Amino acid sequence: MNLTWAIGGALVGLVAGAGLRRPVYRLSVRADEPERELCPYCGERLRLLRGCCGRRLGAPVLPELVTATVLALVAARFAGQVDAVVFAFLGVLGVALATIDIAVERLPDRLTLPAYPVVAVLLGVTALVHGDFSALLRAFLGCVALAGGYLLLALLRPGQLGAGDVKLAGVLGLALGWLGWPTLALGAALAFVLSAVVSLALLAARRITLRDAICFGPFMLAGALVAVLL
Repeated sequence: MNLTWAIGGALVGLVAGAGLRRPVYRLSVRADEPERELCPYCGERLRLLRGCCGRRLGAPVLPELVTATVLALVAARFAGQVDAVVFAFLGVLGVALATIDIAVERLPDRLTLPAYPVVAVLLGVTALVHGDFSALLRAFLGCVALAGGYLLLALLRPGQLGAGDVKLAGVLGLALGWLGWPTLALGAALAFVLSAVVSLALLAARRITLRDAICFGPFMLAGALVAVLL
């Protein structure tokens, strides 16, 4: 049964990953730069649903494969539960945010801020279906707790965490809090563990120095995904 859901999730992920190409390309700019409006191949104005010259933006196949993998794991984990919609949405959003953060070290507000009402509404509907309003309250408390923790860290160590990380933490706190405090704690801890492991590997390979900082958003998202799956 879970295999069937995983295959379905993967198929949805392939379509969603293809749909991410344009918004990711548009938003993959530095904070002080305007969004990309023109196709790099033909120079025509980009449209969300209408193509220009038909050439793909971004790396070949990679967005589709990553999104398909994430949604397959999420679909297998929840296997038809109402919660699957919430975490599938976050999975697609997470792929977009991680891609942009790796490219330009930025988590754009245009993606993170609208996620708050979307996730809140989806969790509210899920709470109605399950009749579990204590989980909904815990989700909102998780949002405040994780965002507050990241804000404190950002204030204590300027330059290590950005405002985008704090905003993303609130969204992840909603989802992880819904699943429980242990899941929230695990997701938060794994972000720092994964970041440390990758940083040490890059240092050993001499790809970065001790003075360099690496984007933290992908590790937050990866940590949250692992915590959800576990």
